[in-house]
Amino acid sequence: MATKLVQWLTAFTLFSSIWVSLVFQLVPVQLDPRVMEVLWPLPIYLLVVFGSYSLATIGYRVATFNDCDDAADSLKQEIKEAKRDLSSKGFKFS
Repeated sequence: MATKLVQWLTAFTLFSSIWVSLVFQLVPVQLDPRVMEVLWPLPIYLLVVFGSYSLATIGYRVATFNDCDDAADSLKQEIKEAKRDLSSKGFKFS
C-alpha cells in the first residue's frame, strides 16, 4: 500500500501529463474550441475546488471537535498527585 504522498503525486503526475498533452496538442486529437476554453484554466479551477473543500473540511472538524472529559479528569488527578508528591519533598507552591 502506497503512502498518501505517493498516491497524490501519482494522481498529480497523471493529470499533469494528460493536461499538457491535450493543451499543447502533443496527441493528435481534434478538440472542440469550447473544450479548449475549459481545458486551459482547468488546473486553476481544480485548485480552487480543492481549497474550498479543504476549508470546509477543516471548519467541519473544528465545529464537531469532541471534548475529552475523561482525559481532562485524569489529567487533573495526575496534577493533584504530582503536587502532593512535590509538597512532600519540600516544594512550596505560591
